[in-house]
Amino acid sequence: MTTIGIIGAGEVGSQIARAAISSGYDVVIANSRGPHTLAVLIDELGPSSRAATAAGAAAAGDFVVIAVPLKLVNDMPVSELAGKIVLDTNNYMPWRDGRFPLVDSGEKTVHELRQAHLPTSEVAKAFTHIEAPRITTAGLPAGTP
Repeated sequence: MTTIGIIGAGEVGSQIARAAISSGYDVVIANSRGPHTLAVLIDELGPSSRAATAAGAAAAGDFVVIAVPLKLVNDMPVSELAGKIVLDTNNYMPWRDGRFPLVDSGEKTVHELRQAHLPTSEVAKAFTHIEAPRITTAGLPAGTP
């Protein structure tokens, strides 16, 4: 059984958790407010899920999904993500994230910045092209309810 760590329990992170569990994975999910605030989501997701801190989700995951916006000052658990594949779902939204001069100038992408924040991880862009609700509804076999 593979465990997926998910940092971010908002719309994208929770939909990825639902899809992963329906495909037979265990998930450990975190948000910025602490594991105790995820009780309703964990009850919904069931026994294949548990809440943790960001560091706990990173440590528990065989690979990790980051479903939170990038910040210019790194706030990811670098040591717990060391040596892991990290799927970054971030899309740059200046109105939400603030301006990143390196991105605005075209010198770097947000994914290059995330990789620079996680130098001992392998960062890949994922889920940035799909609306969160479609993560659990699109791509299902014909005839699936």
